Amino acid sequence: MRWRAFAALLLLPAAAWGQQDSIPEPLTGQPGDAARGRAIVANRAVGLCLLCHSAPIPEERFQGDLAPSLAGAGARSTPEQLRLRLVDAARLNSDTIMPPYYRLDGLTRVAKNFQGKTLLTAQQIEDVVAYLASLKD
Repeated sequence: MRWRAFAALLLLPAAAWGQQDSIPEPLTGQPGDAARGRAIVANRAVGLCLLCHSAPIPEERFQGDLAPSLAGAGARSTPEQLRLRLVDAARLNSDTIMPPYYRLDGLTRVAKNFQGKTLLTAQQIEDVVAYLASLKD
């Protein structure tokens, strides 16, 4: 399957990727689900997105303002661009404070029980991409 080859590429060092600004192919063979993605974004124990970002999720109080609002993310970026930002935003901005949700290489001070694991699964990344891509306003 092509996603397996692409997943192997994700685990390569950043230099092997070159300077692309997106990840063109989905990480899984299943389409993302925007409802599940919204739940991940809203969940402070899973994605932690609202720690830094605000989002059009009015029932969640105390949203962050350290990073851009997620409102309108789908109008500002393509799903392919959103995917790269979730996988490893440092590929675009080495000074970012956004965690690499689907990167294993080059990490420091990783607790033993988290070594070799990504913060989100490939399907969770695709779900969040589907949600963010739906945010056009």
